[in-house]
Amino acid sequence: MFENKIKITAPFWQQYINLIREEMLPFQWSVLNDEADIKIEKERDADHIPAEKSHAIENFKIAAGISKGKHYGMVFQDSDVYKWLEAVAYALHQHQDNALQKIADEVIDLLAKAQQSDGYLNTYFTIEAPERRYKRLYQSHELYCAGHFIEAAVGYYSVTKNQKILDIACKLADHIDDIFGSEDGKIHGYDGHEEIELALLRLFELTKNDKYKNLANFFLYERGKNPNFFKEQQKTDPSTKPVIEGMESFKPEYYQNHKSILEQETAEGHAVRVMYMCTGMAMLARLNNDEKMFEACKRLWKNIVTKRMYITGGIGSTVIGEAFTADYDLPNDTMYCETCASIGLIFFANNMLKLDVDSQYADIMEKALYNTVIDGMALDGKHFFYVNPLEVVPQLSHKDPGKSHVKTVRPAWFGCACCPPNLARLLSSLDEYMYTVKDDVIYSNLYVSNKSDFKINNQVISIEEITDYPWDGKITFKVNSEATFKLGLRIPSWANRYLFKLNGKEFTPKIEKGYAIIDRTWEKGDIVIFDIQIEANFVCANPLVREDYGKVAIQRGPIIYCAEGVDNGDNLHLITIDTNKKINEYKDSDSLGDIVKLELEAEKLILDKQWNNILYRNIMEKQENVEIIKLKLIPYFCAFNRGENEMAIWLKTK
Repeated sequence: MFENKIKITAPFWQQYINLIREEMLPFQWSVLNDEADIKIEKERDADHIPAEKSHAIENFKIAAGISKGKHYGMVFQDSDVYKWLEAVAYALHQHQDNALQKIADEVIDLLAKAQQSDGYLNTYFTIEAPERRYKRLYQSHELYCAGHFIEAAVGYYSVTKNQKILDIACKLADHIDDIFGSEDGKIHGYDGHEEIELALLRLFELTKNDKYKNLANFFLYERGKNPNFFKEQQKTDPSTKPVIEGMESFKPEYYQNHKSILEQETAEGHAVRVMYMCTGMAMLARLNNDEKMFEACKRLWKNIVTKRMYITGGIGSTVIGEAFTADYDLPNDTMYCETCASIGLIFFANNMLKLDVDSQYADIMEKALYNTVIDGMALDGKHFFYVNPLEVVPQLSHKDPGKSHVKTVRPAWFGCACCPPNLARLLSSLDEYMYTVKDDVIYSNLYVSNKSDFKINNQVISIEEITDYPWDGKITFKVNSEATFKLGLRIPSWANRYLFKLNGKEFTPKIEKGYAIIDRTWEKGDIVIFDIQIEANFVCANPLVREDYGKVAIQRGPIIYCAEGVDNGDNLHLITIDTNKKINEYKDSDSLGDIVKLELEAEKLILDKQWNNILYRNIMEKQENVEIIKLKLIPYFCAFNRGENEMAIWLKTK
């Protein structure tokens, strides 16, 4: 981790990095300590979701014997603290902050006290039900929480060299290895929510201890061998009380244990679980040179991005199980598109790039990042979406129980608060996703202004990238070292017109798997310009996506645009677009930031007196009157920052 030194200088992303360190992390810390004066909302209407407070830090104090009381919150509440801690690590990597590090170090001291003598670390079962440890794995999230702590430990140790957090993590991983495995007397099973697998592999990469890689290998390959494992394993639980209500009816597909992972051809079940499983699979395939595992990754990837992914990079089509459904089933107003799921998709894509540098993976990484992921956070850094809708009518969210998960404004926090700290840890570590270095090639995946040093063949190569991307497509690379290496520049799948220049002269590079490869002995001061013509375009969906047939979306560069009621009035479904009309673009600075907005002429149906007190009528009697409007569009990630109103991405065409 952090093998190369990458300093992000892009104003677009610096504002997020600074917002996380200065606003988001302190705010989340106050929430975790129950000190924030906020309303915590349920992510959907369900009586069993605890939403009075977080209590996450207090749970650790009780488990450590510092305080007395009962556990409060979801069974996986510990993971909120772990993801916050990992985000702190990356924030410290970007900018040293002694006060923030002191708080984090004190949290680590608390975790050490809460850890049991055998290495076990989980507040719910330590406080409420130690006799139920590992007895109800499909609900307990014990290994899921352990995985998030191990990831936090790897990140924090890599930045600060804090030995205590690494010791806690290794003690916990050693404990898990004592309990799980193929040997007699161990549990031949796995957690209901994947996460431990990729965490163990990250721990292996840091410590080089094969035990952790072998345990991850066991968890992945054991999954799905016995689809009835969870039901059979539950019989060992001395209690019949559910750990999480509402999960008893979920089928094996929900947990991805309906088949061996090498036999799974479609993404099934809970979307975040699928993404974490696939990330672990891609990591193991790379570390073990496992070709069969790699082929399984490619099958699942192809199914997701060609048949089960939204135009925003969102995944998960239904609130029931927060899950995938069927090919081309992509409803816009009842979808789930959980923020964590798109974050997981980025994890998967990044690890596929490490396996096979192919621009298709970086394309999806970019799509998810600029749309669903940053849509998950308000521009103030203190309000969040769990669900990222593609169409919203406020009164339906308020009155239709089937749309209670479709929020009309971003809440400050959730009873199930997995998304906010997950956002923080991803965006704080954005530099880890910008480049892939393989052999003697530096591949640029995400175009973000930065100053970086790379190590290749005992050479330190300094490169500066300058761009106003995603608003402008001119990307300049200045090489500040004399060295021999290859520079690979991703050609985005949406790019139709572009050119390359080397030291002022236009040239045509070799293209390999969507990357322009520039192979030369570089001189200090060499300048490469990759100039992409970024312009707004109409995009249509596969005709098998029923909800989008006869509609278009508007995309400019990597950014999907949407219409909001605050700009265009209510009843956005009455708007019709003529795709022959010109889309006008203009840069604007207002409460939404310094962004490019779009405008085009469209028609909107006038609801006149002919429809008063009439629900249906003979089509021969219908007279349609329309008005010409200037349809205004903003980037999707900016939506819902100006109060409650309608929003739509897909609009009807003539």
